[in-house]
This record gives sequence, C-alpha cells and structure tokens, in this order.
Amino acid sequence: MIVVTGATGNVGRPLTQALAEAGQQVTAVSRHAAAVPDGVRHVAADLAEPAGLEPALTGAKALFLLLSGDLHAAGASPADIIGKAAASGVRRVVLLSSQGVATRPFGTTRIAMRALEDVLRESGLDWAILRPGGFASNALWWAESVRARQLVAAPFGDVGVPIIDPADIAEVAAACLLDDRHTGGVYELTGPEVITPREQAEAIAAALGSPVRFHELTREEAKAGMAQSMPAELADDTLDILGSPSPAEQRVSPDVQRVLGRAPRSFADWAARNVAAFR
Repeated sequence: MIVVTGATGNVGRPLTQALAEAGQQVTAVSRHAAAVPDGVRHVAADLAEPAGLEPALTGAKALFLLLSGDLHAAGASPADIIGKAAASGVRRVVLLSSQGVATRPFGTTRIAMRALEDVLRESGLDWAILRPGGFASNALWWAESVRARQLVAAPFGDVGVPIIDPADIAEVAAACLLDDRHTGGVYELTGPEVITPREQAEAIAAALGSPVRFHELTREEAKAGMAQSMPAELADDTLDILGSPSPAEQRVSPDVQRVLGRAPRSFADWAARNVAAFR
C-alpha cells in the first residue's frame, strides 16, 4: 500500500489517480473528508499532529510526503512523520521539497525544508526528493478576475520562470514511488520553457478563445493580496523569486525528461486542460 498525503491538492489528486490506475493499493490522506477514486481508502489527518497518521501508515510500504503549510504550523514536527513512517514499516518515502532549497537556501522556510531532507537522507529508508519550481496551477489565483472581468493582475509582468504542471510532478512522484532506480534521486522539476505572467495571460486567452487583459501590479499591491492567504515572510520570499529570479531559477531542468522519457507539459497545455476554471 502507498500513502499519499495532500491527496486532494494539485499534486496529490493526480498522483492518487495514477497510482490507483496502476493497480496499487492507495490510502489518500487529507485534513478533511474528501472524495477519492474508486478503490482508494481515505483517512483524515492533520500532518501537524504526526500521531494522527498512524492509522494511515499501518501496512504501508511507501509514503508520498507533501507538507505544504503544515511544515510551518506552530508546534509542528515534520521529522516525526518520517519517524512514524519508519516505525510503521514504511520502506520508501518520496518528499515534495522545493527548488528554493538549492537556489535560496538561507530563507527560514528553506532552512526548515533542507533540515527535513537531511532527516530523510539519514533515516535508513529508501528515498527520493522532488524540488519543483513554480506551479502552473498558481494561475488559478486569477480565475475569479478572469471570469468576472477578463483580467489577469500580477506583478513583474515580463519576468519569467519555467513553471511546471502539477500533473508532471505527480507522474514523477509515481515513478519514484514505484521504481527502485530512482532511490536516492534528487530531482529539480520545471516546465519546458520560461514564461512570463503576461504570456500566461495570453495562453489563458487562447484556451478561452476570448481576450484577457493584463494589468501589472506593484510589488506592494501583490504582497497585500498574497498576505491574505500566506505569512508575510513567505509572500516576500515568493515575490523575491518572481521579481528577480536567479539564473538557476530560470534554468529549464532536464529531470522530467530523464524520469518520464518525455518533455514536460507546457503552460498552454495546462491552461487548455483547466480552462473551465476561467469560464
């Protein structure tokens, strides 16, 4: 059995589906009750309280660990999750980390994530680490304004990074969970090309078949909006990357191709598959 945490999110949902379609027994973990594919078991658990994972981990052979905000929750001890997994008989963990662990290692959140990577490396378990850059699905932040006003509003309109389709992250994760050849792998995951927010708006317009205007926000305006859904420090970190990406953050990684044997999907492909969100 394979346990997938964050199973209702942009990565966890397609990963759960892919593993189920591959004939694997899957336990999907999320904080709240949720619909899951036929044949998949669901367990509600809060990752900030690792003891709550024990029912999900019983009998599991592998774990996909996606922490998101739980890593930063007061009193959270994500390293305990790896300990719980090992004690339950799990032999393989695939960790969803962040590109920033390598490109911006001194931010508070990246220090915490790198420490967790190190715990996993020293755990005695088989492991793989995924370090994606920006997600194509972050464009869903614009869905309401596109639906209501045919408008994308974002900072740094002409500064781009090679954002990745979460479905590609899910496919790489599935490969790492199922194939021993990926044990000990650290994979940087990006899309196939650098794309700016203005170009993303154009791709959404093309998928819709109707115009979408682009409005460039100031950094201050963008931070005010982001701070409603994330800590101010994390908003600043994100804006630093979006506004002044390093050469490493603009590099197109070959790792999706290496693992999957095909190029990563483009943002245009993601927009076409998710166009209903913008209608």
